[in-house]
Amino acid sequence: MKIFYGVQGTGNGHITRARVMAKELYAAGFDVTFQFSGRPADKYFDMEVFNGYQVKTGLTFNTHKGQVSYLKTALEASPIRFVRDINNLDLSGYDLVISDFEPVTAWAAKRQKKKVLGIGHQYAFKHGIPRAGGDPIAEQVMKYFAPADIGIGLHWHHFGQPILPPIIETPEFPQNSRANKIIVYLPFEDPQAVITLLCPFENFEFHVYSPEPAVSKYSHIVCKPLSREGFQKDLYDCAGIISNAGFELASESLQLGKKILVKPLHSQMEQISNAEALKQLGYGHTMYDLEDAVIEDWLHNPHAVHVTYPNIAKIIVQWLKDGMPAMDAEFVEQVWDTVEVLQIKR
Repeated sequence: MKIFYGVQGTGNGHITRARVMAKELYAAGFDVTFQFSGRPADKYFDMEVFNGYQVKTGLTFNTHKGQVSYLKTALEASPIRFVRDINNLDLSGYDLVISDFEPVTAWAAKRQKKKVLGIGHQYAFKHGIPRAGGDPIAEQVMKYFAPADIGIGLHWHHFGQPILPPIIETPEFPQNSRANKIIVYLPFEDPQAVITLLCPFENFEFHVYSPEPAVSKYSHIVCKPLSREGFQKDLYDCAGIISNAGFELASESLQLGKKILVKPLHSQMEQISNAEALKQLGYGHTMYDLEDAVIEDWLHNPHAVHVTYPNIAKIIVQWLKDGMPAMDAEFVEQVWDTVEVLQIKR
């Protein structure tokens, strides 16, 4: 089977999910072409697994100081190029089209009357999951940005809905973690503001990852460039993570039993809803601005949650091999029956 797989490249979470799917798809013998959009071609990193992937401009959201600006997003969009990319994408030679919230692929398939399978967290929002921070623009973006005929929504909990657990790597649980080591990934914030915020907490060791170069004059704050391998090594033995409220990183942190503090992007419904879900489930803590008091309380709180998720990528690939039968209540329930939630203290 030949598959065309479009991936939203604005955030690293979609790409992380695609890496896991790529390994399982290739292992099962599928012929897959990957396309990414949403960031400049030279800003992608650690992409070897995708075997000659394609890059399009697509659409991306403009952010400034931790907030989404829909006005700037509209002004900086390239609608002519976007339409041209849709029209030029020939999907006739493919048996299946998959979109992880990637608009060029989704709309090209719609134009060519080919069904689209949507796989990703955004497709869970069609169901009754925790929602917050919604507004008419956000609702329309979620609905029309990358429409799919069949949607496989992913979330940390089923909430009584026909959705699946996250698609993440399933490594062994770390036996040794450093109680004072904290990973910081706030790519939409000013890195110098983040460094200034963290400098008083000298009993902790912060590893700050950012897309743009940053410099710290403090010995307990280390600035690092984005690197999938380096980030995974640090995540494996840290005690916790401070990040925006993206879905994939929180999923990986839960799988590894790391404590979580999220600061959702302002005016971004998905991230605000993710923060609400973490709070409802008791899986993490939330701050809506960069607040030193909240960070201090969280740093000294030893509680974390360890959630064991199955290999969902492998389950979905087997489902594809079986001919994509309806995911009925029994199928979904059997998957969630394998998930365990453990409360831990470090």
